[in-house]
Amino acid sequence: MEYQVAIVGAGPAGTFAALELLKRGIKDILIIEKGPPLEERQCPMKEKLECQMCKPCRILSGWGGAGAFSDGKLTLSPRVGGFLGEIIREDTLQTLIREVDEGFLSFGAPEIVYGTNAEALEELDNRCVRVGLRFIPVPIRPMGTDRCRKVLRNLYQHIKARANVIFNQEVVSLSFQGETKELTTKEGKSYRSRYLLLAPGREGNLWLKEQLSPLGVDFHTNPVDVGIRVEVPAQVMEEVTSLTYELKVIYNAPSFDDQVRTFCMCPHGEVVMENRGGTFTVNGHSYMDSHSPNTNFALLVKTTFTHPFQSPVAYGEYLARLANLLTGTVIVQRLGDLKRGRRSTQERIDRGLVKPTLTQAVPGDLSFALPYRYLVDVTEMLEAMDMVMPGVNSRHALLYGIEVKFYSLRPMITWEMETPIPGLFVAGDGAGVSRGLVQAAASGILAAQAITRRQGL
Repeated sequence: MEYQVAIVGAGPAGTFAALELLKRGIKDILIIEKGPPLEERQCPMKEKLECQMCKPCRILSGWGGAGAFSDGKLTLSPRVGGFLGEIIREDTLQTLIREVDEGFLSFGAPEIVYGTNAEALEELDNRCVRVGLRFIPVPIRPMGTDRCRKVLRNLYQHIKARANVIFNQEVVSLSFQGETKELTTKEGKSYRSRYLLLAPGREGNLWLKEQLSPLGVDFHTNPVDVGIRVEVPAQVMEEVTSLTYELKVIYNAPSFDDQVRTFCMCPHGEVVMENRGGTFTVNGHSYMDSHSPNTNFALLVKTTFTHPFQSPVAYGEYLARLANLLTGTVIVQRLGDLKRGRRSTQERIDRGLVKPTLTQAVPGDLSFALPYRYLVDVTEMLEAMDMVMPGVNSRHALLYGIEVKFYSLRPMITWEMETPIPGLFVAGDGAGVSRGLVQAAASGILAAQAITRRQGL
C-alpha cells in the first residue's frame, strides 16, 4: 500500500497529472476516487423521474469527475477557464493548453474547432460592444457529453494498464511522518506515498479546506459565482452558436455595476440537476449525436466578499438550499412570470413556447430564493443580450435555479501547485485554480512536472 505518488480524484486534474507522471517515467502511482468507474456512472433520475440521492452523486463523482457528464467543451485560450493566469506566465499557460488539447485529441476528441472565423468574430464583437457586452473570442473544441465519455473511457484504459486505480473509497483524513504522506479512507483503508496530489474536483472545494486548514494551510478566497440557467429555443442562439459554439460575454449590469457572465452554453442541449450532498443545483449538457430543440446557458454574477466574511462556499450552498426548501428540488420559472412578480405554475409553463428539458424542476418563484440584487443583474444582462440575439429576453424563456460554482477557496500555493507542506500538491477546480476541463488538466500537469523535478527526471 505504499506508492511514489498518490492522487486523490480522477477528474481532469488527477488523470492528466497521472499521464504526465507516466510520460516522465514514474510508474508507481495510485489514483483514489470516491465515486464509481465510468461504466457505473448512470444517473437513475431519468428512469426514476426523481433524484435517488446517490452518495456520492454519480453526475459529480467517479472516473472523469464532473466533467464526465459535462458537454465536454475544451476552451483553448488562457483568457477563460480559471485562475492559472494569475499564477504562471501566459505563454507557459498557452503551452500547457496545447498539451492538454493534444492529450484529448490522442484519446479521441473530435477535430472540429469553433471560433476561428476572424471576420465573423469581429462583426459579432462590434454588435456586442454597441450594447455594452464584452465579447471574449476563444477557440472551442466541443466533445459533447456522449463523445466525452468515449474519450474518458480510452483515457481510463491507458492509465489503468500502468497505474493502480481504486474506486468507491472516500479519503477522510491525511497524516504526515517525515516525507511519508498517509491517506485514510472512510472504508478504513490506508495508503502511503512520498508525494501527494489532492485534486478532488469542484465538488470537493470545501473538503479540501477541511483537510488542509488543520495542517496550517491558509486559503485565499476567490469570487463566488451565483446565478441561474436560461433555456430558450435553439433558433434564438443558432447564428451565434454556429460560429462560436459557446458565446462568452461579460456585462457590468448598470444598477449595481456587478459583473455578469455567460457560462457553459449548451447548444441543442438539456438542463440537468446535480446533487451536492443533498443540495440540488443545476447545470447543462449537450450531445454530439442527439439534439434537443433548446439551447441553455448559465448567467453567473461574480461577488467578491471582503473581511470579515470568508465563507463563500457556504453562502452559495445556503442560496441553493433555500431554493430547494421552496420546492423540494430546483425551481423553474418563466421570465415573464418573474418580471410580473408571480410564481410560475405548470399550466403557465405548458402554455409557453419553451418545453423544459429538466422535467424534475418544479415551477416556482426564484425571487424567494435569489437576492434582489442578483435578479436585477441577470435580467439586465438578458436585456443587453437580446439586442444581439433577439428572443433571449422573451417572456417564454425559462430560468432554472440555483446555479452555483463551488471553486471559491484556493489554498496558498506556489506556481508549481505545491502547498507549504513539502511534497503535498493541489490541482483542479476543487483547489480553486481552474473552472473548466482544460485549466484543471493543465494544473494537474504543472503539479506532475514539479514532482518529477523533485525526482530529478
